[in-house]
Amino acid sequence: MSSKGWAAFAAMSLIWGVPYLFIKVAVDDGISPAFLSFARVAIAAAVLLALAWKAGVLEQLRGHWTWVAAYAVAEIALPFPLIAAGEQYVSSSLTAIMIACVPLLVALLAIRYDRAERATGIRLVGLLVGLGGVVALVGIDVAGKTDELIGTGLIVLAAAGYAVGPMVLNRKMPHLDARAMMGGSLAIAALLLAIPAAFTVPAELPPANALASIVVLGLICTALAFVVFSVLIREVGPGRALVFTYVNPVVAVALGVVILGERPGAGAVAGLLLILAGSWLSTDGRLPPRLRREPIPA
Repeated sequence: MSSKGWAAFAAMSLIWGVPYLFIKVAVDDGISPAFLSFARVAIAAAVLLALAWKAGVLEQLRGHWTWVAAYAVAEIALPFPLIAAGEQYVSSSLTAIMIACVPLLVALLAIRYDRAERATGIRLVGLLVGLGGVVALVGIDVAGKTDELIGTGLIVLAAAGYAVGPMVLNRKMPHLDARAMMGGSLAIAALLLAIPAAFTVPAELPPANALASIVVLGLICTALAFVVFSVLIREVGPGRALVFTYVNPVVAVALGVVILGERPGAGAVAGLLLILAGSWLSTDGRLPPRLRREPIPA
């Protein structure tokens, strides 16, 4: 990977390990999934559109609005409220572990839509191992608990959207400026989420922790994260870009345990190990190559 790819990988591993904690804090403080998703998306859209306008790159979106909208639905408008709704029933740790199966879903989708990302050989083994991890998690920790099954199902649907989004970006909009493309996508998602959010506006000012969570989710976990994510996809492709999901569930689980006092069960631990192993194998079973120094041109 290039130095830019490594930097984006490291940033995404941390940035997208954090939001599950803040989502959990906000929904537990009474913020609805629809309003929380709208608020974070609207903040991020305003920031990125302003940056894109100042840089003079908004014109790049002309002729691409259909795919920008498709990306907005798959990557933002559906997954964000689904994850927030799921976290009303399950812990932030379990949510992060389930989202770690996104590379497996990319491998499944690639069987039909992307020859370069298709799972064969060791990648197919990884796909089966990872799916076994999902079965272990659900079968041991969630089975028989209706609320948690509902929450897990919502999160799996969100993960499916996260798998589709990078493929759309990589195939249809690889050369668009990240600020313009992500700003446009977030603006469309905000418009879509404004309708359900209007019916769930808090009756009174939310607690300080909830407000702080919304701001962090909007500025760091959405605006900054999506720009870095688009850079990572362009550097290494959609399948390998999602390798950061090996790391961020570990960050999320650690935050859940230390800050929220969560205690992942045996199924969550087994599921995490199998999902991470399967995701690693499904993206070729290799660690990223060492960063090589490029010779300075004479």
